[in-house]
Amino acid sequence: MDQKQAVTAFAALAQSTRLNVVRLLVKAGQEGMAAGALKDAVGASSSNLSFHLKELEHAGLIHSRRQSRSIIYSASFDGLSELIRFLTEDCCQGHPEVCGPFTTGSKFCCPEPENA
Repeated sequence: MDQKQAVTAFAALAQSTRLNVVRLLVKAGQEGMAAGALKDAVGASSSNLSFHLKELEHAGLIHSRRQSRSIIYSASFDGLSELIRFLTEDCCQGHPEVCGPFTTGSKFCCPEPENA
């Protein structure tokens, strides 16, 4: 990810409805959520939500797919990972151990279950 792409992604996330949508979609995982369920969850009108979803998709942070008569939105885990990688690629001047959980990969995001 280059700086221009990162700025676009951060700009998309710098609005509370869009940030809420991304967080909901991250929680939903690969299955995603239908546009109607997202609308209800964030309390936005259809046209307002459509605008926000377009911005997030343009920034590469979410994907959409058609499933029957619904449009399902999912987080772009690749896009979000690239954004995190952009932030941490020069972590602590070559001492990544100082950055702690940001450099340990998916264990930070998805910890092992306690009984595993």
